[in-house]
Amino acid sequence: MSGKLYVVGTPIGNLGDFSPRAVETLGAVDFIAAEDTRVTLKLLNHFGIKKEMISYFEHNKNSKGDVIVSRLLGGENCAICTDAGMPAISDPGEDLVRECIENGIDVESIPGPTAFATALAISGMPSRRFTFEGFLSADKKERKAQLSELTNEKRTMVFYEAPHKLSATLDDMCNAFGDREVAVVKEITKLHESVMKTTLFKASEHYKTEKPKGEFVIIVSGKSEQEEEITFEKAVEMARSLMKSGMSVSFAAKEIANSTPYKKGDIYKALL
Repeated sequence: MSGKLYVVGTPIGNLGDFSPRAVETLGAVDFIAAEDTRVTLKLLNHFGIKKEMISYFEHNKNSKGDVIVSRLLGGENCAICTDAGMPAISDPGEDLVRECIENGIDVESIPGPTAFATALAISGMPSRRFTFEGFLSADKKERKAQLSELTNEKRTMVFYEAPHKLSATLDDMCNAFGDREVAVVKEITKLHESVMKTTLFKASEHYKTEKPKGEFVIIVSGKSEQEEEITFEKAVEMARSLMKSGMSVSFAAKEIANSTPYKKGDIYKALL
């Protein structure tokens, strides 16, 4: 008889959020599949748990996934953990869960904190209907294409972003969506947890002067029925915003021309 895979949610910042059931599960399984064994070891040490761990992350998921499934089929029980939050949500654990299901292995949830749901709950943004987009591509061209696909999305949009990419992502969102309402949520459940409720242009300007620190969730309002087309004056303002981040006049005009109905030459002349 095969074992069982337990999908265990871990704290996203505050260890006090780790549930008694999760502690019991990690103590009872035969081994743990961890995104980063060093991070999970700190969690285990805090709760006095000693357990074998296997590293399982994006770049070794194929080879290690086969090892984990083989052991599960052999009757052992395994818990999968990420560094923070629920495994399989914008995470390679998705592949392991699917592989277990395909092999007839039982999968059981041990729920815990999830950053996107927690951020949405404290953002003050509409939450009845929303779409979770996770991390955008690090490649600028691909990121712009992803955002372009979402320009007519009417639901609230939720994104994850790392601090070193935050400023560039906010600039690209300005270009794609215009000056929509946004909530920038950082360091959820940690000492410096905060929610900045503002507009995309103001958020973009803010993080040109303040260095982003921590992990971020960006929540952008969907397109409203009353949303007006971007005026020429607004397009020029968007181009000026790009120039403040170090972009040349010519390139800023080209970038905005690609995402608005206006010609590069006209925007260029207005900037001069």
